[in-house]
Amino acid sequence: MQFNMSESATQDLWKGLSNEAHAALATRDYSVKPIEARQLVTGEIPDEMKIPGVEVFHRRIFQQRYRGHFGEFARVGEGLLGKIGMWPRQWATALMYAGTSKGFHIHPPHIPEDTTAEAWFQRLFVKEPENYSLRPYDKEQWDCMFFITSVAEMFLIDERAGMPRRKVRFFIEGDDMPGPNNVGVIIPAGVAHAIRCAGSKDLIMVYGTSTTFVPENEGRIAHGIETALAPKDWEAWWNRA
Repeated sequence: MQFNMSESATQDLWKGLSNEAHAALATRDYSVKPIEARQLVTGEIPDEMKIPGVEVFHRRIFQQRYRGHFGEFARVGEGLLGKIGMWPRQWATALMYAGTSKGFHIHPPHIPEDTTAEAWFQRLFVKEPENYSLRPYDKEQWDCMFFITSVAEMFLIDERAGMPRRKVRFFIEGDDMPGPNNVGVIIPAGVAHAIRCAGSKDLIMVYGTSTTFVPENEGRIAHGIETALAPKDWEAWWNRA
């Protein structure tokens, strides 16, 4: 049986609360559904959420009963990385404790001297999007990553000059939860990215970069969440003259 509530009844629903509680009250909007990684693989998202150069591809996880699991990511010259002509020069791992977040991170795009950023991105991602040989992987950092444990919520924003500021926010499941949300993600330079550990377990990430680590290329935007602040009374006592 479907339960319908009239507008007048909804207005009276909270009449038993104090004025202070009623003023502070908010209810959850269940019409807003989070995007799952599998929806990006199948293209089940509106065009305004599709960021040029960002790729999301499914990974197969093989269950090994009584032992664990095994998951593939990429083979040289094969799959999506083979198609776009990118192979990481450096691999690394990162662990995020449950309940923590990282971001936004961003890497500087390489712009050839004989053109503007706007014209370059138009050529690279609009006029010749499948001419992968144009992409300067060796001069700018592209990231490709996947997750081994827990659940990651990823935020991507296109901040490249002259490109539509498209945004996408979605959930990726680690290999310990085999299924269609086990994916790899490729992030171009100039696309800001943030990650939140959305599971109860620590989040383990494996990622490759098209260039080796250079501190100057590690930009940060709105990254206050990464700063561990001491209690105010500690700070006050510490800074006391």
